[in-house]
Formats: sequence, structure tokens, C-alpha cells
Amino acid sequence: MERRTLLSPGAKSGLTRDVIARALSCGSGQRSDGPPAGRLVPAAVLVPLVGRDDGITVLLTQRTAHLANHPSQISFPGGRIEAADRDPIAAALRETKEEIGLSAKQVAVLGCLDTYATSTGFLVTPVVGWIDPPLDLVPDPFEVAEAFEVPLQLILDPANHERHARLGPNGEVRDYVAIPFEGRVIWGATAGMLVNLADVLRPCCES
Repeated sequence: MERRTLLSPGAKSGLTRDVIARALSCGSGQRSDGPPAGRLVPAAVLVPLVGRDDGITVLLTQRTAHLANHPSQISFPGGRIEAADRDPIAAALRETKEEIGLSAKQVAVLGCLDTYATSTGFLVTPVVGWIDPPLDLVPDPFEVAEAFEVPLQLILDPANHERHARLGPNGEVRDYVAIPFEGRVIWGATAGMLVNLADVLRPCCES
């Protein structure tokens, strides 16, 4: 896979699995992509960090075009928290197994980012997990068109966070972030969670 970043080629982030886990232990808040619609439905996603030899990557999925909700958008594996789920972590790991075939045994949970209230009425807990290659993925063809990886260095660089605005359903102007990568555009709640990840980890790179 071709990988590009606006950081200098020799840039070192200084990030390791343990450093990221410590950074995530510093508390959490809540973020939003706009006024939520009605009562918030609890949901959880996995933010998978892959420990590649040439740098950490973030594993993302592209949703299939026929889905009723967010067709063709780029997202993290995840979904609503079911009654049988012990907690958001269990829900994120279950959904990840269902969507891309990644076993919970391959994921070391490092912590959680801020909860994220979406304009579509979900309160999402982003669970950050560490994965050592190789990845044995089996994407669900109904939900997932493709799984791909983005260099974490690209996410950390604020030069890659493009600011845009769009009209909401009631005519209000909503600001949002878009992160372009190899012909794709990551935006919406997924981009918002990646910005949160960058905000948490960037001080670790600068220290």
C-alpha cells in the first residue's frame, strides 16, 4: 500500500504502545458533530492502531454503497451497544469481529477517547486498540466494501485536517473536518474522532 504524509520523511513520532496507553489514561470528555437528534443511542467503535515495522497505522473501513445509513462513508468498525454487551469495549470488539473478522484476542485495548455525540442521535465511545501484525481480516461483504490503513503520522499532522462547512437539516451552518488520503476523504464523526486522537497523542510527540 502506498503511504504518504506531509510530515518530513524521517520524522519520528516517539509513540509506542505504552506511550499511547498512558496518554489515553488522562481522562475524557465529550465532542459533537452538531445538535444530536433526540435521545442519544449508546454506541461504540474500535479505533485500531496497527504496529507496523515502518510506523503505526490506523485501520479504517469503507462502508458499502447500498447501506441505508452512511453509505460509502469511511468509518471505524462498530455500532450500537446491545443489551448482551458487558460495556462499550465489549460492544466495539464484538462489532469489529462481525464487520471485519478481527478477533478480540488480537486486540490489546489501550483506553478510550472522548465520547462523541453524532447529529444522527448516537453517543459513541471510541475504544482504542493495539494490533500486532499479521492481520487476518475477513470483511463482511454486506457492510464493508474495503478495509485499509492510514499512517498515524498523517493523522497527527494538523496540515492534513481540512476545515469545511455545510448546511445542517435546519439551515444552520456546521463546521467539520475532512482528512484526504489517497483519493479518499475521511470526514464526519470518524474524522472528528481522529482529530481527538491527534490532540491526545501530539503532546507525546513534542515532548
